[in-house]
Amino acid sequence: MRIFKALAASVAMLAATVPTWAADVPESSDPIKIAINEWTGQHIVSYVSGEILERMGYNVEYVTASAYPTHLALAEGELHLAMEQWSTNVGDYLPGLMEEGKVEDLGDLGVKGYEGWLYPAHVADICPGLPAWDAFMDCAEQFGTAETFPNGRIVAYPAEWNTRIKDIVEERGMPFEYVPAGSEGALVAELNAAVTRKSALVMEFWGPHWVLFKHDVGWVELPEDLAQKWGYTTARLFKVGWPEIANKWPAAHKVMKSFQFETSAQEELMEAIDFQGLDAQEVCKNWVDENEAVWKPWVDEATM
Repeated sequence: MRIFKALAASVAMLAATVPTWAADVPESSDPIKIAINEWTGQHIVSYVSGEILERMGYNVEYVTASAYPTHLALAEGELHLAMEQWSTNVGDYLPGLMEEGKVEDLGDLGVKGYEGWLYPAHVADICPGLPAWDAFMDCAEQFGTAETFPNGRIVAYPAEWNTRIKDIVEERGMPFEYVPAGSEGALVAELNAAVTRKSALVMEFWGPHWVLFKHDVGWVELPEDLAQKWGYTTARLFKVGWPEIANKWPAAHKVMKSFQFETSAQEELMEAIDFQGLDAQEVCKNWVDENEAVWKPWVDEATM
């Protein structure tokens, strides 16, 4: 009798620790494929959302893909979620796919984004008059290198993200040359090196980003018409997915539509990953462990 009572107590304790999601979740054992693009902020929201889905019982697979191929793969159902898209950096292709109903807009991410032309604070001594646009243009030679002189050098996003700087330089006849970085890491390395050497640097960059808390920086005051035309305004960060998620994994679809992430939380995890060198997936798993009060209501609502 004692054995049966002990067994019953153990079963009761086990039941109390098992999530009380609906019995039909997951609706399919097929993997939900989440895109992993080139930047750390995108990795964070991807791994956090994937961890939540795994705790619901879903099979999750992370697939490394460049930004633009991600959109085509979503339209064809080869990928299912892309958790951080920037309205300033998606070109015309993704909006077209969404208009055609081939990719679904899953709503705002919650993170607040912005972009511009950044310079380390010490550069204001090299180019007096910054952040004014006219002062920047008059300092082209100070931003030059042996390869670009007498033209200045603008370090831009990787070419596969976009060629916006190249187009601006050509359109406006600016005395600068477009030099694309190879990756997010290369952009950070450029900033770190300029700060260490006290050299001149201007580069295309964005926030939120952990490195902006490490270094004091300024932003060139871009002409309003340039900023508006080329998207250097406050960006909308949003989530997109394969439209058939709603039919194949309806509870997951609801959770991903509810999914929100705070800018401050993303910056904190960025610092742990990119500056402290901790493993991205482990950092994100720990965040999910510590923030059940944030995400569990989304799951409860989706599985009622």
